[in-house]
Amino acid sequence: MTPPPAPDADPMPLPPPEPDFDACCGNGCSPCIFDLHDLAMDEYRRALRAWRERHPATDAGQASRNTATD
Repeated sequence: MTPPPAPDADPMPLPPPEPDFDACCGNGCSPCIFDLHDLAMDEYRRALRAWRERHPATDAGQASRNTATD
């Protein structure tokens, strides 16, 4: 029996899940869950740029299909 492949040591970052609109209480919290999501998206974009620099041979078309917002 063949062992399963080893996990990728440097996987491509994935975007954070988008919060449901119903999850916001509407009370003007600071920070709002949508503000926190925006910050998480900024960090994701930085991580994705760094990952792409480390993996220049990666098919850019595949990477853009995996990430709708980068």
